[in-house]
Amino acid sequence: MAENSMKDKVVNGLFWKLLENGGAQGIQFIVAVILARLLTPEEYGTVGIITIFIIIANVIVQNGFSTALVQKQKADERDFSSVFYFGLAASAVMYGVLYVSAPYIAEFYDDPILCPLVRALAVVLFPGSVISVQTAYVSRKMEFKGLFKATMMAVVLSGSVSIWMAYEGMGVWAMAGQQIVYYFALMTGLFLDISWKPRLLFSLHRIKIMFEFGWKLLCAAMIDTLFSNLYGLIMGKIYNQRILGGYNRGEQFPKIIVTNLGAAIQSVLLPAFATKQDDVGQVKNMARKAIQVSSYTVLPMLIGMMAVADSLVLALLGEKWMFSVPFLRIMCVAYCFYPIHITNLQAINAMGRSDIFLKLEVIKKAVGIAGLLIGVQFGAVIMVSIKAFVDFVCIFINAWPNKKILGYSIGQQWKDMSPALFLSVIMGAAVYAVGMMIHGVWLRLVLQILAGMAVYVALSVVFHVESFYYLADIIKKRRKEE
Repeated sequence: MAENSMKDKVVNGLFWKLLENGGAQGIQFIVAVILARLLTPEEYGTVGIITIFIIIANVIVQNGFSTALVQKQKADERDFSSVFYFGLAASAVMYGVLYVSAPYIAEFYDDPILCPLVRALAVVLFPGSVISVQTAYVSRKMEFKGLFKATMMAVVLSGSVSIWMAYEGMGVWAMAGQQIVYYFALMTGLFLDISWKPRLLFSLHRIKIMFEFGWKLLCAAMIDTLFSNLYGLIMGKIYNQRILGGYNRGEQFPKIIVTNLGAAIQSVLLPAFATKQDDVGQVKNMARKAIQVSSYTVLPMLIGMMAVADSLVLALLGEKWMFSVPFLRIMCVAYCFYPIHITNLQAINAMGRSDIFLKLEVIKKAVGIAGLLIGVQFGAVIMVSIKAFVDFVCIFINAWPNKKILGYSIGQQWKDMSPALFLSVIMGAAVYAVGMMIHGVWLRLVLQILAGMAVYVALSVVFHVESFYYLADIIKKRRKEE
């Protein structure tokens, strides 16, 4: 009964988390399309530079402790409140660093607008630190319905504000306003919808205990974030902000897909894995199912997107963004195996092996920097192509420890993923062929999408793909419950 109860919690949590991410990403996607029509690639590139520095600061403020709260078997009110106050203090320190650094960032990129933008956007560090504690509580208690409601409210409000600001000609401030409104609205919504509230409790001893686990994850997250955003920093400096804007737009489409599913896997499976960390066999079975289902869901969307890339950009963003199509296709390939990355790393975290997690990040980034140094000599497209190849190599690096920890080798993982990959490649070829026969951009895009869906479902039925029937059963059960 306990095992069935955990499975029900995981399925229910995954349902609400996917609904939250799917709804939020869907609205944000529509907002991004409208903003792309109203703003220029150069303006997108400008905000892209600032966002990189905010993301790096957020990692320092948020990462490590939030995961430690989820992983800790008996986290109580004192733990959550201690991390809450510590996070606010860390946010104040990082805001001061960014405030002082803003003029130097503007000077480095030779763009004066960056100074006030950095100082304005840096305020999101404060609600961001609060949200990290709130979402840790949500993940631990599986209260994803409240997170869904708060997120939807935040994306609708922030999207509406940013579109109005862009329409009024405020340029880069429209995107800055979107992020500021989103963070504060999400924090407020979570305070209203979830049961946890901070109390006047603080323990430096508890912070130290969680830091012993979290500092390795913090270092790993910092290494990963610095490296991931290094491409944007280099493009903005060596090339120009237009190229950076094109890369960001090209990455946006596939990233929406993997962020949606990846965040759902991370938020739901980490606490589920953590509760079963003493039963290695059960963690392995859960990891296998996560890879099978997520690959079945993600691979057709990314390979299909790669096939419709030119139609998609022309129809939604317009002719001025067509130079981003190569970036879009390359990033589709780079993100194809993201579910394997996430599942392996979350299993390692849940088993309490943050030391291995950190070692993996160091190894992967050493490989990545070597690729970056080679690619930067040949232009932006080649540089991003080498990044995609490095991401592929990292699959094997991430999977290697779980052969010993869980008895789940990379060969078994590829076997679990291969049905979805096989079907997706066939579907992608069919979608591309349809596009070759039709000339009207909107008609071509719609027919390609419909053809891709029909071919993938038909192939799933013909080859009796297990994940297809598994998802169908979940949907049937959900309808019966409603």
